[in-house]
Amino acid sequence: MSDQQHELDQLSINALRFLAVDAVEKAKSGHPGAPLACAPIAYLLYHKLMKHDPSDPRWIDRDRFILSNGHASALLYGALHLSGYNLPMTQLENFRQWGSHTPGHPEYGETPGVEVTTGPLGQGFGMAVGIATAEKHLAAVYNRDTYNVIDHHTYVLCGDGDLMEGISHETASLAGTLSLGKLIVLYDDNLISLDGPTDLSYTEDVTKRFEAYHWQVLSVADGNDLVAIEAAILAAKAETTKPTLIRVRTVIGYGSPKAGTNKVHGEALGAEATKATKKNLGWPEDKSFYVPDEARANWDTIKLRGKDAKAAWEAEFAEYAKAYPEPSAQLARTLKAELAAGWEKNIPVFPTDKAVATRNAGQVVMNAIAGIIPELFGGAADLTASTKTIFKDSPSFHVDPAGRNVFFGVREFGMCAMVNGMAAHGGLIPFGSTFFVFSDYCRSALRMAALMGVHSLFVFTHDSVGLGEDGPTHQPIEHLMSLRAIPHLTDFRPADANETAACWRLSLQRKSPSFMALSRQDLPVFDNEKYNVQDGCNHGAYALDASGKDIILLAAGSEVALILKAAEALKAEGINASVVSMPSFKIFDEQSAEYKASLLPEGTPKIAIEAGATMGWYKYVGHNGAVIGLDRFGASAPGPIALEKLGISVSNVVEHARKLVRK
Repeated sequence: MSDQQHELDQLSINALRFLAVDAVEKAKSGHPGAPLACAPIAYLLYHKLMKHDPSDPRWIDRDRFILSNGHASALLYGALHLSGYNLPMTQLENFRQWGSHTPGHPEYGETPGVEVTTGPLGQGFGMAVGIATAEKHLAAVYNRDTYNVIDHHTYVLCGDGDLMEGISHETASLAGTLSLGKLIVLYDDNLISLDGPTDLSYTEDVTKRFEAYHWQVLSVADGNDLVAIEAAILAAKAETTKPTLIRVRTVIGYGSPKAGTNKVHGEALGAEATKATKKNLGWPEDKSFYVPDEARANWDTIKLRGKDAKAAWEAEFAEYAKAYPEPSAQLARTLKAELAAGWEKNIPVFPTDKAVATRNAGQVVMNAIAGIIPELFGGAADLTASTKTIFKDSPSFHVDPAGRNVFFGVREFGMCAMVNGMAAHGGLIPFGSTFFVFSDYCRSALRMAALMGVHSLFVFTHDSVGLGEDGPTHQPIEHLMSLRAIPHLTDFRPADANETAACWRLSLQRKSPSFMALSRQDLPVFDNEKYNVQDGCNHGAYALDASGKDIILLAAGSEVALILKAAEALKAEGINASVVSMPSFKIFDEQSAEYKASLLPEGTPKIAIEAGATMGWYKYVGHNGAVIGLDRFGASAPGPIALEKLGISVSNVVEHARKLVRK
């Protein structure tokens, strides 16, 4: 490298460093330490090594960069700005302010070039594993001969905190098992955590750990050595069967008076320290948000290279489309998140002659639509036989990357984060499945799906104390209401097989995150035409029987069959009850005031029953209504006995109804 090039590189790196420092300083809030240390890594990736087109942040064959240590967001925003993404300097100047596109931690959909929402440590790492999984699967499905229309890498920048979090262990282990050779993680190995030196809590041999996970591990002794970092990244790209961890020894807060200490991690440097840092690195002390013309011109070169790379891909795809019209058309459709024409016709209608567990109904629906929705892709956390989430006619991904069945192992949190990464990648509708009670393990990933608004599907089975003998450790109580409280996450708790089919349809059509709570026990099947199940589910709640004017009975899931029986018992006593099934709170809440009032008119007493926490039902029954549920844990017993003993029974509904009607 010539002296002139070295000077230009350093000028360009320092421009990135001080955009971050100035953004944090102006906001009086943020994390300057990591940007000062890691700017050389970001410069190499964005300016030289990554395939990306700043004019088209959603180009499918771009390399992805995931900032797992999302607190270093000022570094990412500076790199995006300097690379030519639609992120003007005014946005950097309004870092962390109301209405800006530069929030405190990166947010998917908020900032051009941000691939996923990060901040909760470890989740960026986990989502990156999902992104790399999606790339490998789509490449296996669509690439032909010399046409490699899906061929890109996933880069991650992470810190010690990411690798401390359990999710990194879960997903790193699986990434090695799945041979994700296009996943490259750069580890900011700075020996400092927020509380102080990392050896306060973190003394493991990270190299041996990742080698045990079947990763390639490389080391760079100096985070400012561009030649060594580039050589390591090129070596990582050359290894096609193993993911790579590159340990880069950096100095947190490089160049500042607080360098190498935890004092530079999570707060602005302050005016004096900012000036001192600029002086130490040869930067004008009196200038803020300053980019020298030479640095700007150097960074600008990526714009042309990016456009050329995309143009070359578009030309290749055009030839590919001529040679292989069917897969190219399918890929184009899935990348636009469009469902195949007429796909709904494949959704089965279940007969009423046999009771069916909704988990089993879900399996039937999945396999019925599998051929026409090939983008549906996923699996379970070592519970495939129990959750019934497997494609019967597809191989396993770990055996054949074109296969659609992913065996995630007992890694609930990692699984759901990977699903989010797959969804963010594009071209897939991914799902993950486990027992409903274990949604606790992955709640943060469910929240992240909702925050990002990606099309992630979560299939939870064994949805209540009705699962029986496994007992309270496996019987969900608070889980429905807890997840219903997450904004933008659609809840589905279908009452029978035909509602399950409708909920699967809606989960695919809505193109947003959702979860299903499905039963282990068999449930009676409603007549699809008699009750107009499909249209009813479109509204989130609907009347199975609207004739009763004395009282309204509401339920979701397995308890809907119970209130139908309760209505019959009440009718024998001269009390006429309407029966309402509510498979989705979220969708019902989206309906017009007129529809809600027609279904749940004021003045009519209402009882809701659900084998779970009661609190969320009161907004539907009102202060004069009643809610029957469980505000305690369950018990180990056969399912029907557990439900009866805990008050989830026809007799309990009838007793409450008598009291309300006779008030």
